[in-house]
Amino acid sequence: QRKRQKEHQEMVGALSKGDEVVTSSGILGKVTELDENYMVLNVANNVDLKFQRVHVHAVLPKGTLKSIG
Repeated sequence: QRKRQKEHQEMVGALSKGDEVVTSSGILGKVTELDENYMVLNVANNVDLKFQRVHVHAVLPKGTLKSIG
């Protein structure tokens, strides 16, 4: 469990603009803004939502959103 926690912290710390992610609540989006604790995800045309960075569940391969959208 400690190992998983450390891997999650590293993933969250490595987030950058343009990353495609899925949140722990299942929302998919593209990172458009980042600060120390929060990120803004573009989830649809002109729809941006702000989340805490720790709620990122996974970083998706680039192009995932287009292939399922």
